[in-house]
Amino acid sequence: MLRLGTVDRSDGRAPYRQIADMLRAAISAGQIGPGEPLPSEAELTTHFGVARMTARQAVQELRSEGLIYSEQGRGVFVRREPPIRRLASDRFARKHRAGADGKAAFSVEAEKAGFAPGVDRIQVSRCAASLSIAERLRVEPGSELVMRARRYLANGRPVETATSYIPVAFAAGTRIEEPDTGPGGIYARLEEAGHVLARFTEEVGARMPTPDERRELELADSVPIITVIRTAYDTDDVAVEVCDTVKVASAYLLEYDFPAR
Repeated sequence: MLRLGTVDRSDGRAPYRQIADMLRAAISAGQIGPGEPLPSEAELTTHFGVARMTARQAVQELRSEGLIYSEQGRGVFVRREPPIRRLASDRFARKHRAGADGKAAFSVEAEKAGFAPGVDRIQVSRCAASLSIAERLRVEPGSELVMRARRYLANGRPVETATSYIPVAFAAGTRIEEPDTGPGGIYARLEEAGHVLARFTEEVGARMPTPDERRELELADSVPIITVIRTAYDTDDVAVEVCDTVKVASAYLLEYDFPAR
């Protein structure tokens, strides 16, 4: 049974913030679980002895943090967060993508974290290299590239979008231009074509999503995203792919392992 405290009129915090703090603590403690409803505004008004607007402000505070969501005619519910996944450098190890049962990085993460992976909205096309992508691939702006865009799901919930850019000379006539790239994904196909991967660089940032990104990832207002732009290089130090990813911040914990030298 949910137990909430009372509003302390001597507290310097506004009553709606006190109520939001108590509801947040109840969610954190599992007293209100994912998918379960929050007390209604009427119930909060009665319990705390505050005006309805105060109860509404408290609920809005949690909504702006992405902790809850509303369903028309049904009420307000605790958001079901996708599982946190650890992004470690091991996910790109050749051992994972080798052989007939080779796995792409996202599937490797799924196996370790215990969630069901999925991918949808796959789009494959050719495009001209923008200035920023051309700089990373060390090609001329406007050069022809193969572009692969897709959305990744964890237990059915969107957690990431990714768009890869590969020089057409490396991808033409391979399964990289097909919706299903086969075992091991893009990197396995590049290595089969003779571009043995040697290293990756990643540029990591954080920001608020655009309206299109919010819709694509089904995000509540005020939920941030992590951006990672990864460039893959082969053993000749040729840049063979740039992958531009947008990740739901609450779904990821970034982990990097590097030597002290």
